[in-house]
Amino acid sequence: MPRLVRRRELLAGAGAALIVSALPGCGAGLRGTTQSASPGMLVFPKLRASVDRITRITVCTRPFRAQGPRLETEQIGRKTIVHNYGHGGSGWSLSWGSSGIAVQKAMATGERDIAVIGCGALGLTSAILLQRAGAQVTIYAKELPPNVRSSLATGLWTPDSRICFEQHATPAFKQTWQSMARNSFQTYQTLLGLPGNPVEFIDTYTVSDSADTERHHGTATDQRPKFAELQRELVNELIPKSEEYGPGRHPFDQRYLRRNTLMMFNLTAYSRMLLSDFAAAGGKIEIAEFHTPADFAALRQKTLINATGYGSRVLFDDQSITPVRGQLARVIPQPEVNYGLFYKGVSFVPRRDGLVFQAVGEDDYYGFNDATADPDPAEAALAVNTIAGLFNSG
Repeated sequence: MPRLVRRRELLAGAGAALIVSALPGCGAGLRGTTQSASPGMLVFPKLRASVDRITRITVCTRPFRAQGPRLETEQIGRKTIVHNYGHGGSGWSLSWGSSGIAVQKAMATGERDIAVIGCGALGLTSAILLQRAGAQVTIYAKELPPNVRSSLATGLWTPDSRICFEQHATPAFKQTWQSMARNSFQTYQTLLGLPGNPVEFIDTYTVSDSADTERHHGTATDQRPKFAELQRELVNELIPKSEEYGPGRHPFDQRYLRRNTLMMFNLTAYSRMLLSDFAAAGGKIEIAEFHTPADFAALRQKTLINATGYGSRVLFDDQSITPVRGQLARVIPQPEVNYGLFYKGVSFVPRRDGLVFQAVGEDDYYGFNDATADPDPAEAALAVNTIAGLFNSG
């Protein structure tokens, strides 16, 4: 039987630290602007990047679908299921816009007592938007943050990260994606400056040993399908202009830097805020596990939003979902470190809830079709040591 989660228990759980190493399957101005010692010269607070400072290693399985997210309605017995999953590496980034579409479909059924299955990025935003639309909402989930896959995401605004293959980015898909991206972006602007800094902007620097600072996406002979890249085409004005820094303008020897400005999500504070908002509006959470859609028959609600992410591969036997493995090495926070780095296929993100080091490879096929969930200490060490090398040279 589902177990009702009381509000006090809900909020206490949201604030607890996640100690496990991996899951099965898995004020707010611009924080990243570095100070200049002289005009045009960048100074970076030194990053204490070392393997002994790793606090945990987590693995997340992202749900990629070649054709993009599943946002459609399905009738199963007497239940109307609205699907909201399959966003690849764009779940948090597109959550408000995607959930807005799902909520419109759910409310169109006429029901006002609605269930949400799953308590990750898409589940929480679906639930809150349902409440704002006037519905009574219950979330049914096996796990709550921080023990959900969404809590193990990198935490950056990446709205087209593995969103679909290029061949499926039709005009209709692009229109839907653009709407999701813009709606989500605007919602995130309302969350800047809140206690705990759930959302903030940072400067992040791509570092290269040559003047070519672009991340390459395969070669001309690569026959694998290309991932769609939609930001520059459809929401270019939301992307701040980048700036180049050559040798002599930074402390990283003879390397070349490109600075970009990105939104960052401090997921511990952000998830806690969402859970608090949901509970304050009268939302209920029940602990439950579903093995097949037939299990939904026991629920009183006739309309459900399915936001189970990678879990839909088993729950709905959706074999169109391809797992994409992503591992994070979490390191003791440094409040003074206010910038991100990308170097030699490794990403560093200065999250306030723990510095994040992640091997992301040279293209988006890194971790593709890999469902392994066991932490890889060697990969974690490589990620930390690669970034540490920038500060140890010269």
